[in-house]
Order: sequence, then structure tokens, then C-alpha cells
Amino acid sequence: MANTLTAIMPKILAKALLVLRERAVMPRLVNGDYSNDAAVKGATIDVPVPTAVGTRDVTPSQVPPAGTNTTAGTVQIQLNNWKQNDPIYLTDKDVQEVEERHILPGQLGEAVRALANDVNADILQEYLGVYGSYGVTTTIPFNSTDTVKHATQSRKVLNKQNCPKDSRRMVLNFDAEAEALALAQFADAEKTLSAVVKIEGEIGRKYGFDIVADDACPTHTAGTITTGFITKAATTVVVGLKTLIGTTAASTGAIALKKGDILLIAGDTQQYVLTADATEASAATDEAIFFEPGLKVEVDGSEAITMVHSADGLAGVPYTVNLAFHRDAFAFATRSLNAGLPTGGQNILSMQDPVTGLVLRLEVSRQHKQTAWEFDILWGAKLVRPELACRIVGD
Repeated sequence: MANTLTAIMPKILAKALLVLRERAVMPRLVNGDYSNDAAVKGATIDVPVPTAVGTRDVTPSQVPPAGTNTTAGTVQIQLNNWKQNDPIYLTDKDVQEVEERHILPGQLGEAVRALANDVNADILQEYLGVYGSYGVTTTIPFNSTDTVKHATQSRKVLNKQNCPKDSRRMVLNFDAEAEALALAQFADAEKTLSAVVKIEGEIGRKYGFDIVADDACPTHTAGTITTGFITKAATTVVVGLKTLIGTTAASTGAIALKKGDILLIAGDTQQYVLTADATEASAATDEAIFFEPGLKVEVDGSEAITMVHSADGLAGVPYTVNLAFHRDAFAFATRSLNAGLPTGGQNILSMQDPVTGLVLRLEVSRQHKQTAWEFDILWGAKLVRPELACRIVGD
């Protein structure tokens, strides 16, 4: 039986990677171009992030101008996700059928899909640091009234945030995709010069985005500002800072803002995203709020702070987060696990999918008259350049 397991494990892994590829949407869309050295959970990977480079007037002289350092920044990804499926038990008869019929047993396929869903959801959860946004919480994007406005407006947001125009992607949940597929601008052959959308049901590249569907798009549960919130009086916060003190405007009241909430400060058109929860139990206390990006306009005190994507600017509502982004907005890394695990009675094999980059490991343990099959994946993901992403808000 040990020889049989060793022979069929590569076949099982190869077929499992095809299932993984089918469900692992986000790893194909984000930047995963990093080394693939074996690692352990908790290891970190340095991701270079370019910084702005200035220009200067040319002045001919016998002495060259003084140089300046233009060192690229670095963001670290931690390989903090290591997940496996619940063990699946196959009898000797099941293993024999795998060998003879060359198919992936249904339960093993479901195990791989579950892992792929976890990877997708983890990358998408990085939306919490994205501050650019467009949409209405009560409307499904690409509805028949707005038509393609969500594509054109999110494109505008990215353009204003100096996002490169190549390698742009858009991820929609199934509701938004269904609305988009019904639009003539996406589906009619006479408008798109292609019948692929109607035949295959795949939107493809439109308006500068590679558009795909993934029902793992998260829901943001926004916080609230029940009685209004203002910057603290007589407090000056200069441009570039990423924290300020706020207080409630009324004599009584409270706030309960959540990480990922998007705010506006009076006198400033820049949208800011909270990087941590902010709670003020009453007007008797003040609250520090932390946000990205750094302030674009100096705050002098008493400016109103309101919530974006709220009917009254105070009470937030849950909404779906679809995304438009450049591939470099998110960094993703997956690794094979370090060797050195005990192998007595076990067979362990890793394989990397060339399309998604995901490294899937299969561990098979021989037990009494049956075998236990377990897949596992080690990965990490991070939003490294929030200016290259935009939320597409919807119902």
C-alpha cells in the first residue's frame, strides 16, 4: 500500500491543483512575484515598495549637483496563515479506485475548494486599508440605471490616485457580475465587437479592467457617529500626520467607529480610512483616531468629521465591497513548508501551481485499514499600496 500511495500522490496533487486554480481567484490577480524558499509559519518576506522621485532643473556647471538618496521602501508580509482541511479517510478500496480511474475523490475536491476559499477571503479582507471608493450602499453596482458608471468612476478614482493604467483588475461578487452581464455595453456584440460575453458568460477586459467574479467579496459592517463628531478645538494637526483627536459635538453622545470605515473631514475632499477602531463612550472623553493616508489639508479644530457611504454622514450601514485595483496594490506569498517533519508512516509531497503560484502540500498517513488525507497551505497577504485600489461599494 505504501508504494501505491507514493505512486498516486502526484496524480492526486496535480488534479487538486486544478480544483484550487478554479476557486483561487485573487492569487492570480495580485502580485506574487517573490522567491519561493521553504519557510515556516510566522516567517516574513520583504516586499519592495517604490517611493516618489523628484526632478530638478538642469544647470550646467563644472561641479555636479549634490546627489540624493532614492531608497525604495519595504513592507513585510508575514506568512501567518497555515491551514489544512479536516482529515479525509479513504479505505483501501477508495485508494484502488483512485489509482485505476485517475479521478479526484469528491471529498478531496471539497477540501481543496475550502482552502482556496480561505486564501481568497484572506486577500480580499485587506480591503480594510483601501480609502478610495465609489458607489451607493443601497444599490447593486452596474445596475440598469447606473449602467457602466461604476467602471468609469472607479477608473477615475484610480487615475486621481496616480495608479498605473496597466494590470488593472476588477473583482465583483455574483450579484454585481449578473448586473454587468445584462448591460449592452458589456454583452452586445455590436458594441463590444465580440460575442464572447453572451456565449461564455465571462466579461473579460472592459474599460481598462480585467473583470472577474468572486463571491468571497467581503461585507463591511460600518460603525456609527450617533451625535456628530468634530476635531478637537484649539488643536492644529499639520499636513501629513495620520492621527488626530476628535470629540462629540453634542453634550452627550458616543461614537463607535470601526477599522475600515471611510471618513471625510470638513474642508478636505480626501477620503480617509480608519486603521483602528475608535470608541468614545461619552462627550466627557476625547478619542484619538488613526487613519490613512496622511492629512492633505491642515486641521485647525472643530471641523466636522462624517462617514462616507452613510445616508446622514453619521450612521454607517453594512455594504458589499467589490474592488478595482492594480496588481501591485496587494502582495501575496505562499511557501512550501520546511522539511524535517516526521515521516514514519507518512507520505508528504508538495507541488506548486504555475498559474496561481499556490503551493499545496499533501500528507497521507496510513492507519488501521484506511488512510488519512490532508492538504495544507502556508501563505500571507497584505495591502502594500492602498493608493492603487478602490472600493466599489454596493448592496
